[in-house]
Amino acid sequence: MSPFEEIRPFYDTEVNDAIKEIIQHPMLKAMMNFTFPDAPDDYWRDLMLHCHSIRDFQINFIYPAVQKVLEKSSDGLTTSGFEKLEKNQAYLFISNHRDIILDTSLFNACLYENGLSMTTTAIGDNLVKKPFLNSLSRMTRNFTIKRGLPARELLESSKVTSAYIKNSLLRENRSVWIAQREGRTKDGNDETHKGVLKMVSMASDEENIINYFRKINIVPISISYEYDPTDVLKMPELLAKAKSETYIKGENEDFLTLLNGIMGQKKRIHIHVGNILNDEIEKIGVQETNSNKQFQAIADLIDKNILSGYKLWPTNYIAHDLLYGDNEYRGKYSEDEKEVFEKRFRKGVDINDPVAVKSYLSMYANPVNNQINVIKEIKD
Repeated sequence: MSPFEEIRPFYDTEVNDAIKEIIQHPMLKAMMNFTFPDAPDDYWRDLMLHCHSIRDFQINFIYPAVQKVLEKSSDGLTTSGFEKLEKNQAYLFISNHRDIILDTSLFNACLYENGLSMTTTAIGDNLVKKPFLNSLSRMTRNFTIKRGLPARELLESSKVTSAYIKNSLLRENRSVWIAQREGRTKDGNDETHKGVLKMVSMASDEENIINYFRKINIVPISISYEYDPTDVLKMPELLAKAKSETYIKGENEDFLTLLNGIMGQKKRIHIHVGNILNDEIEKIGVQETNSNKQFQAIADLIDKNILSGYKLWPTNYIAHDLLYGDNEYRGKYSEDEKEVFEKRFRKGVDINDPVAVKSYLSMYANPVNNQINVIKEIKD
């Protein structure tokens, strides 16, 4: 039995049987009716029953579903940096994270369009508790990260996850996507947690951890949405945090966020592929001998690349001017764009609550401040 049995995606040999188990599920029917609105159910069901690999499933069903989502809920997706990636080369993509499902679905669609292999992707097990979602997740080459474990179990789980990532990158030559921190960024501050890097390094058999990080080809990914389709849904947690209160998720909150993230309005979207960090990581190894400082330096390096590659939209500049009560970025947006943003803002937030106002605006304004600080640091 595979040591990754509890977390792995399906093998290709398991895909057809998994499809047969969910082929009549109402959620699958809803997905496919959305994806193929003019086709009878027999059309996609027959096509799906002849599907025998994850790649076939992704290309024939997930890819067109993503295109339909873009058509219905965005003003288009642009990209930059994909030309840096080589075919038949595995990378560890470390990304900022805004949307539960869409971030990785869009990224894999872009890889496919650029003739590159799609990734295996980390997803929290809290998101795939329902049997249908678990099957769908495993059919799209996701591996699960176990959440909320006691310390000892967390350590063992992290070792298995680390070994799975290593196996995918170095034995199967399959790229891996992971978020730079646990969970989505809700306040617009994209920051890599050292714990993620420490987890990745657990499977290393190198004496020097720098050598392992160079071997696995870390590439930072920056994804930005002009409008966060779940911005209002994030407010209760942001408000609790601002008031130093404990936030407890609602029973179906993750699922509701998942649906809103997919179908909510995003306007424009941009995905940027940063540089492969091998040379910079090698320099860190020369400059720092303390392993903890090495982890922090690599996390800072990833942050610098993600933030500098982040596409700032008019919404970011509008929020910044509103938050600070000035017109510093007035030339970055039109009156119409400001009016649309303010209308959405007033509809979703109690404007008489200064904490709510600040939390919402900061969500969009923080990327502006963060990018300014990075550019300043690079110049210095």
